Amino acid sequence: MLGINGPEFILLLIIGVLVIGPSRLPEYTQKLANLVKEVRRMASGAREQIKEEVGIDIDEVDWKKYDPRQYDPRRIIKDALLDDDTKPVSAGAPAVAATAAVAAADAKPKAPARIIERLAEGEPAPFDTEAT
Repeated sequence: MLGINGPEFILLLIIGVLVIGPSRLPEYTQKLANLVKEVRRMASGAREQIKEEVGIDIDEVDWKKYDPRQYDPRRIIKDALLDDDTKPVSAGAPAVAATAAVAAADAKPKAPARIIERLAEGEPAPFDTEAT
């Protein structure tokens, strides 16, 4: 509570009682109780207003969905690398299907060969005069 521990709070209460005095103490405790009630009423009113305008109850919101720590790029990459996309072949599958599944899993699509055009010896590189 505002960085105040138990003994400090008790000391503040004693100082408050001495400063206010015993004659005005009941009046100030009543004012404090009314202030606490008013703050609680305002908080519940704000909660009801949010529920009315947004259409959801604050207690029903899944706050874990909105936690920014779940979008840590390191965790996302780690999860993607550890994710196993290969499906196991069932024991009752025919041998041909099993070997085809293994071959399909091992086969990687090949990238098309790059065509590199070389300039002739002594030929200047093309230059675009209109380029900016």
